[in-house]
Amino acid sequence: MAAKSDGAAVSVEDDNPPRSLSEPGNPSAGPRCSSTAGKPFTPLDCCWVLCALLVFFSDGATDLWLAADYYLRGDLWWFGLTLVFVVVPSAVVQVLSFRWFVYDYSDLSGSGDGAASGGGDGAGAAGAAGAGAAGAAAPACDAFSTKDSDQSGAGTGNDANTSPGLASSVRPQPEGRARSPRSCCTVCMWLFQSVLHLLQLGQVWRYGHALYLGARSRWQGNGPRQHFHWRLMFESADITMLRLLEAFLKSAPQLVLQLSIMIHGNSVLPLQGLSASASLVSLAWMIASYQKVLRDSRDDKLPMSYKAVIAQMLWHLFTIGARTVAFALFASVFQLYFGIFIVSHWCVMTFWIIQGETDFCMSKWEEIIYNMVVGIIYIFCWFNVKEGPSRFRMTVYYFVTLAENVALTAAWYTYRGPHTSDSYALVVVCLVACSFALGTFFMLVYYCWLHPDGPVMGSQWGGCVDEGLVGAGGVAGVIDACLTPSQGSQTDMVITSPPRTLPRTKDTGEPVPGDRDKERDRDSCLPIFQVRPSPSSSPALLHRTSSSSRAQEGPVIRIDLPRKRYPAWDAHFIDRRLRKTILLLETTSAVSPRIQYRSSLMGSKEVLEYETTV
Repeated sequence: MAAKSDGAAVSVEDDNPPRSLSEPGNPSAGPRCSSTAGKPFTPLDCCWVLCALLVFFSDGATDLWLAADYYLRGDLWWFGLTLVFVVVPSAVVQVLSFRWFVYDYSDLSGSGDGAASGGGDGAGAAGAAGAGAAGAAAPACDAFSTKDSDQSGAGTGNDANTSPGLASSVRPQPEGRARSPRSCCTVCMWLFQSVLHLLQLGQVWRYGHALYLGARSRWQGNGPRQHFHWRLMFESADITMLRLLEAFLKSAPQLVLQLSIMIHGNSVLPLQGLSASASLVSLAWMIASYQKVLRDSRDDKLPMSYKAVIAQMLWHLFTIGARTVAFALFASVFQLYFGIFIVSHWCVMTFWIIQGETDFCMSKWEEIIYNMVVGIIYIFCWFNVKEGPSRFRMTVYYFVTLAENVALTAAWYTYRGPHTSDSYALVVVCLVACSFALGTFFMLVYYCWLHPDGPVMGSQWGGCVDEGLVGAGGVAGVIDACLTPSQGSQTDMVITSPPRTLPRTKDTGEPVPGDRDKERDRDSCLPIFQVRPSPSSSPALLHRTSSSSRAQEGPVIRIDLPRKRYPAWDAHFIDRRLRKTILLLETTSAVSPRIQYRSSLMGSKEVLEYETTV
């Protein structure tokens, strides 16, 4: 959730002629994110956003209603605690949301007269975008710099930082009448956003804006559709980050508090049950939604289906439910020791995450703050933050969680008050055990049948896996994990750069020596490990697509950073300057720009090839 860059150089240039990704001899086809890889906005996506709005309103409304009920009953202590866990986390999230709005909109409103100025904190912008389809020849190899500059002349609005290519592609605004309506609209937007965030409704605006962008991306033509798709993905990323933070700062403590009150009072009010249920659903919903949007944002990962999202939501629903009930049971008897336990668990988990050397943010201190926030998430559930196989780390985490749940529940059962009968205590203990078992069951369902990359439990590690798909004409693609035949035929495969372990060959139309032996070896594999291309990724269609797009591919944004690996967000999602660069090029170029990161796996020869293509 960073908003600053660490000084990565960004160059914007026009490929002339561009080399298609489907060409195996393309030396510069490193890890990248193409704007054309996004799937269209569907009615199911619209229903998902509307349901997310319903979850948001139900969570906040039930908490406020319960707080008012506590006040009317005279339970001022419970009223204060319930209200604090509503107001404080919401205010933190609104401040962060408004800060992002200020950073984004201040530059857009300041550069509305046609000049592409730098960021608000000293980022100079200079570059050119070649409008390939329109035939506009822009200067090549101009650079977009995202480095924080303390030198003189690098401030916002400096003429040296203005992009001649971008400025020339925007119509100049009249000095008279056009400026006054624009200023009036800017003031109205600032007032509107300020009132919205003061009313704690910043997320509602973002959800509505996402619906608008999704509808526009569905109804517009191919060119404008990509522009709205970029903005939709950026908005969706902001919403999921904000809502995930709010869920674990507000919903999780609220859930533990209300369960503790119910157990302490040995009675359940209807509003208490509604509030606890809404908080639990909000937690499970936001974890699953975060994972879906994260996968949708990356072209090197297959998207998550809604069946997988529901399975993941049920997985977290039951595991978090068991966890919070165990917390509430222990806290109803040992209030002081419960606080010590929570702090100790958070410290251990935060140290474990930092020791894993995550790579999410753009600076060291932001990474540490992010790890501390993830440590709060680890109090309640598993959250993958490190690249590579996670089975061992997940197994260790759930064994620790299971041991803690057993210890906390056993301590409550042993030292519970005399007003709690044995039958009631036994039912509660069984509830904790069954909820955790159900959560584990849905976790296995997700990984064994519904994972986007195919089954990743057991069978994936014991057979021969076809790591690349080679079609007619030498089209090569890296498949992140093996798929079953049914999944491979129903899912559009994501094709990225040629595998680094394969020799680079030219597309001569003739089979490379040894290919027959490789194909014979692949045919000897079990059918379940073969990857079948979908109709949309057939060689003939890929050839038509690549040949028709060669004359229309526009500017390429080359970012001088290795691409962050999953489960991290790409740099252009967390660095808001890169966002503004992309959106600025989208509005000034007739063809959607492509993004390319520096490959961290390049050898010395491949680095030379990459530099010569620039």
